[in-house]
Amino acid sequence: MLIAVTYAGRTRGQMMAAMFACMYFAGLRPAEAAGLREANCDLPETGWGALTLERTRPESNKRYTDSGESNDERGLKHRDGKATRRVPISPELVAILRDHIDRYGVAEDGRLFRTRTGRTFPGSTVSMVWKQARSYALTPDQVASPLARRPYDLRHAAVSLWLNAGVHAPEVAERAGHGVDVLLKVYAKCIDGQHEAANKRILEALTT
Repeated sequence: MLIAVTYAGRTRGQMMAAMFACMYFAGLRPAEAAGLREANCDLPETGWGALTLERTRPESNKRYTDSGESNDERGLKHRDGKATRRVPISPELVAILRDHIDRYGVAEDGRLFRTRTGRTFPGSTVSMVWKQARSYALTPDQVASPLARRPYDLRHAAVSLWLNAGVHAPEVAERAGHGVDVLLKVYAKCIDGQHEAANKRILEALTT
């Protein structure tokens, strides 16, 4: 899907590809990815990096934003206005973001993802690019199914992957910006059926 995005539109898909990658590899909400600035990114030449999230750019009607724009800056969801969240990112995402910055630079305010005129990508445009990418990457039956229906599903895939990889729930919740109770409720199906894996870990701990 992330490769297919780069074929959507003349240039828009390529300009958005790293934004979608942030949703999958770092579990960012779409509004968190839209508000990401270069100053928020620790992107070493090798190894793991990190994103320090502090602002989001959710989309709403212009009449209801302070700036009069479709996207207004806000604090992180479920946190007070000055709170931040640090998310470790894999070397693969580090490389993707470094390449994106090399190719497209950043906006005047440091935002990584914006249109040619510096505006935040409208939600309708993001959805259109994602819809087109689905038609390229998936079979007709898969396109008709709920599979990866929305860009937000990339975040769900990230959190599910972390849980299925055996990352402890409090750590996953911290990275995703969830409370542990909400995380376990929303992603309960990812945790079900792991009894054998848990028994193996316990047995290994008892015998070492």
